[in-house]
Amino acid sequence: MRIQLTDNSCKPYSEIKDFKDSDKGNLQKIANVAIKKLSLDDNLNLLVFPRDLNHYGDDISEGRIIELQGDQIITGNIMGFVGVNNTQIDIRSRFAKEDGNDYFLHYMLQRVFAINLFDIKHTTDKEQVFDFLLYLFPHFLQKALGQGLYKKYRRFEYNDANIRGPIDVSRHIRQNIPFRGTVAYSTREHSYDNEVTQLIRHTIEYIRTKAHGAHILSNNKETKEAVSQIVMATQTYNVRERQKVINQNLRPVRHPYFSAYTELQKICLQILRHESLKYGQEKDKVYGILFDGAWLWEEYLNTILQKYGYTHAENLKGKNPITLYTGNPRYPDFYKTEQIKNFKYGDTIPDGNDILDAKYKPLDSKSDRDDIHQIITYMHILPSKSSGLLYPCRETIPPKEYKVYGIGGTIRNIGLNVIHICDDFNSYVEAMKKEESNLIDKI
Repeated sequence: MRIQLTDNSCKPYSEIKDFKDSDKGNLQKIANVAIKKLSLDDNLNLLVFPRDLNHYGDDISEGRIIELQGDQIITGNIMGFVGVNNTQIDIRSRFAKEDGNDYFLHYMLQRVFAINLFDIKHTTDKEQVFDFLLYLFPHFLQKALGQGLYKKYRRFEYNDANIRGPIDVSRHIRQNIPFRGTVAYSTREHSYDNEVTQLIRHTIEYIRTKAHGAHILSNNKETKEAVSQIVMATQTYNVRERQKVINQNLRPVRHPYFSAYTELQKICLQILRHESLKYGQEKDKVYGILFDGAWLWEEYLNTILQKYGYTHAENLKGKNPITLYTGNPRYPDFYKTEQIKNFKYGDTIPDGNDILDAKYKPLDSKSDRDDIHQIITYMHILPSKSSGLLYPCRETIPPKEYKVYGIGGTIRNIGLNVIHICDDFNSYVEAMKKEESNLIDKI
């Protein structure tokens, strides 16, 4: 059973064709449950982005994939694909086209993960989940190699005259009698050719066999170099040992220095085990790939604003906070770095949209009180006379403006039109580039 939903919506069971009691039972296993309680380690085939569920302090871990209330399925900001047993849910963005093409979600993924997406269409099978994994692989490969090439101690066996470790008596007797001048011994050495790098190599070779695989692995210079590093490090690669390598990697990497390899290892396993991971193969296990819309929207806006001098505060890393009072850091989504750095109290408060907050919610007609109160606080502390709430909208509309009393200034709701009538994804990309230019003009 395949159920199609959109984010931040509700859908009665009666509107779902062929909906059965068994489907409701499967949905109840993930409904009304905080994402953190789904125990992602138990559901190894469920990927949720951001990987840190408390990214930027948004407490995504407390969010729900879906909620069941009465006879309705209710969604929040989570988008993507998830399945339990033989029931699959596709949660598209609320800006998706009626024909099922979710260009907006695909476009944000392309920008955030620096990938080149093709025209992915919604299908009646699970291949879309697999396609997303292939497209995300280069991002996590580069991220992992940013920590260095993974190495670990391995045991090597030698039979030569340069003894560097304990002698293996039984092997020495078996191989070197009558004596021929060599000694059998073993050593423990750091090696880049190990089960983790072998898993990555097998994934690379597997992707090469898929449609667009060669393009995915050579999308940019960084990806090419990363692939080359892995190939050079895994000289003992043997395609016939793929299942053995998979079995060796079923326990997650726990090395504190190579933390990014845990995520890469998980994606590699999902790609390589794709054929055996059909929904329903393992009873009550949850499968899929999910994206938090608020996080994705904020990260997408960062790809635009970072070119114009805006700092993106990062709660997770404790980077670029402002302080309301002693020991109380806060993290505005975006603010002008140089302007804040050079300001001294007593100076004239500058004009300009110096503080911007990302909101994945409709703000065409009204603003949330808490959003307004939050950004007024930021304006006072930084300080600034102008700020903006950035949100996705369905048409190009002028910003809605609020006047701030006290210190003075304005708050504007600035919408980015993400709905475009396009025949294909490439046309949508061109339309969005024009909208982004308009957004910068408004700011």
